[in-house]
Amino acid sequence: MSAFDPARWRPAPLLPRDGGRSGSLLFVVAVLCFLACLTAIGVLASDRAARGWVGQLGGEATVIVRPKRGETPDAAAARAAEALAGAPGVTEARALEPQKAYDLIRPWLGDITDLEDLPVPRLVTVVLDPKAPATAPRLAQALKAQDIDASVDDHSVWIKDIERSANLARGLGAAVFALIALAAGAVIAFATQAGLAARKDVVEVLHLSGAEDSYIAGLFQLKFARTAVVGGVIGAGVAAVLGAGLRLAGGTQGLTPALPIAWSDLAVVLVCPLAAALVAAVAARLTASALIRDME
Repeated sequence: MSAFDPARWRPAPLLPRDGGRSGSLLFVVAVLCFLACLTAIGVLASDRAARGWVGQLGGEATVIVRPKRGETPDAAAARAAEALAGAPGVTEARALEPQKAYDLIRPWLGDITDLEDLPVPRLVTVVLDPKAPATAPRLAQALKAQDIDASVDDHSVWIKDIERSANLARGLGAAVFALIALAAGAVIAFATQAGLAARKDVVEVLHLSGAEDSYIAGLFQLKFARTAVVGGVIGAGVAAVLGAGLRLAGGTQGLTPALPIAWSDLAVVLVCPLAAALVAAVAARLTASALIRDME
């Protein structure tokens, strides 16, 4: 190397590279960020599915019609649909075709050839006015006024179950994020401890040169924050590619109707590198500051 080569006089970093250990740490951070991004995408997709189901169920009601003596089931259903069509807060009411009612209960009863002979009640689907939806008691009152024996299901039980499941999914997602953050912090703390032990002579020289503890801790903070950013970019990139593949494979429904991944969900991976850098910086700073104080 020539004496006039600028690289010869370029100052070396105060904390030299760790070689293979940095690569291992980078891999661990990338895996943790990948898992965090997948969890975030899954939580967003499940929340969207839950909101869609709640919106659909909340905008409709189902009426089970029981025909009176001497009245055919189809006639009773038609009479109920006519009575509800003019009720306040109802946009549309129509009797469900008998075949659709059979299709709804067939999975529960198995493959029965003479299913049509069973006393299957007729159903009326009611589309509620989104601005001022009719309540179940009002629908029941409208049916009773026409002397129709029927029961109204406003899907409130199903809506509560879906909302409970959605809240559970959000809680599990938050717990997973917390565990990943703790794991990342523990890994960074261990790496900081190992780095300080390996660079003990460098730290002592910096102390003799008048460097403050905060400056030395800042060196480790910056070092591991940079590693976390790179690992976060790698993990987030892989998660984004996988999420895009699942979105394309699912067509218009995302992945499945139960997990409709949207293109906007992939934007959540942009936060991962910044979050990884923040966790790494805090963990490295706290660990380095504590260890440097013990070394004095």
